[in-house]
Amino acid sequence: MINLSVILEDSARKFPNKDAFVFMDKQFSYNQINAAANQVANGLVENGIQKGDRVALSCLNLPFFPIAYFGILKAGAIVVPLSVLLKRDEIEYHLNDSGAKAYFCFEGTPELPMAIEGKAGFDATDSCEQFYVITGNPTAPSPIKNTKTLGSLMANQSPVFENIQTSADDTALIIYTSGTTGKPKGAELSHSNLIHNAMLSTDITNLNCDDKQLIVLPLFHIFAMTVLMNAGLYKGATSVLLPRFDAETVLGLMQKHTVTVFAGVPTMYWGLLNYENTQFDLKAIAKNLKTCVSGGAALPVNVLEEFEKKFEVPILEGYGMSEGSPVVTFNQKAFGKKAGSVGTPVWGVEVKIVDENDNELPVGEKGELIYRGHNVMKGYFNRPEENKVTLKNGWLHSGDVAIKDEDGFFFIVDRTKEMIIRKGLNVYPREIEEVMMKHEAVSMVAVIGVPNEESGEEIKACVVLQKDAKISEKELIAYTKDHIAAYKYPRIIEFMDALPMSATGKILKKELS
Repeated sequence: MINLSVILEDSARKFPNKDAFVFMDKQFSYNQINAAANQVANGLVENGIQKGDRVALSCLNLPFFPIAYFGILKAGAIVVPLSVLLKRDEIEYHLNDSGAKAYFCFEGTPELPMAIEGKAGFDATDSCEQFYVITGNPTAPSPIKNTKTLGSLMANQSPVFENIQTSADDTALIIYTSGTTGKPKGAELSHSNLIHNAMLSTDITNLNCDDKQLIVLPLFHIFAMTVLMNAGLYKGATSVLLPRFDAETVLGLMQKHTVTVFAGVPTMYWGLLNYENTQFDLKAIAKNLKTCVSGGAALPVNVLEEFEKKFEVPILEGYGMSEGSPVVTFNQKAFGKKAGSVGTPVWGVEVKIVDENDNELPVGEKGELIYRGHNVMKGYFNRPEENKVTLKNGWLHSGDVAIKDEDGFFFIVDRTKEMIIRKGLNVYPREIEEVMMKHEAVSMVAVIGVPNEESGEEIKACVVLQKDAKISEKELIAYTKDHIAAYKYPRIIEFMDALPMSATGKILKKELS
């Protein structure tokens, strides 16, 4: 019997008064975080949440995230983390698809009214019964009428809780990822999946209890959740939380808190490299940094080389996916590194490159990257047919095209899916196309990713209008932005007379640019 929350509880026993998290000059000890999570667990159980129930969580990088996250786990329930950028229709879909019984949602900001969108999505659901607003002040009333707060759930609850027993193979997390149908699907990750990945991540970053890591990657994303938050708690490190990336703020926090470990997506490294203000002591920052990690998308080699030269610290790249908990391969210090490579398989994971018949290919030949090991998800929640395709013959089929060189290093060279990766976040074209097609002026649309120096890929929509219809690029962008998360809407629109098609009527996206 084991529960992922053991990584918090064990460190709370070892380092009770040590800072687990730092946010806005406030320190939160391991003991405080663990006690607060126990209060959440007590509150959930008192309100009828049982082992195996799903509980959704939308929260920025705040101490409330780990408090709610581990409280849910302690209660034997399953965490369903949701992007803070989702709109009401998307929230409704995720709550209904996961069958969530309860939903924690941060109040948000005037620019990002999370609680308003969250409550609207919650109200439209069939099964979700409990809604709690996470407020910046735990004792403050809810900003949404007729709703409870996380603080009220925790009030008068004991800081001690006897964890609901779970087995290693029980589902701990359902994390949503886009799939071949265009609709997000939930990857079920077990307690064992996540514990193993957190443990091996500490070897990747060379993390120990004396380290301070800066977490600006969103905690609702599996990368930050596992490689940073869970790994940091497992080792007893201190994590400095930042809700939104800004190069100046990141450098300021690195200098102030003597940050030793940083992980980001390529656009963050691009932003830090191109920050020109000289108010910070870059030499001191570089001296403290011992490990930088990049993931989410391929890091341009020139950015990697220039950053390493400027900050005098290696950037270790890796490959992962939500279905892999997430880490699959990495440029590990024990095996060396290669620029442009995603490294070698991590401990306990086998990786190979195969053809369409799953025959392993020779060194240097392109094929699909597949893997198996302790990191592989249990399957997509309530998606038996898709599981047959993705989890075939005991191997998870990634859908990514890669090669392996003579030294055993892997290189991602293409994607068989049409996934767009914008600033490290996955965007599935069909979801956007479906939204845009609902506009009365739109006849046909094809969404593609185009290279962009800052974003990695930018979202472009090629649009054919209805006969005699008129709409501006600005108006169509605004319409789409109003219906989907901010990171998904197209920044570029090209109006066309027709889209290129094959003889069977399939849109030839490769001919668009």
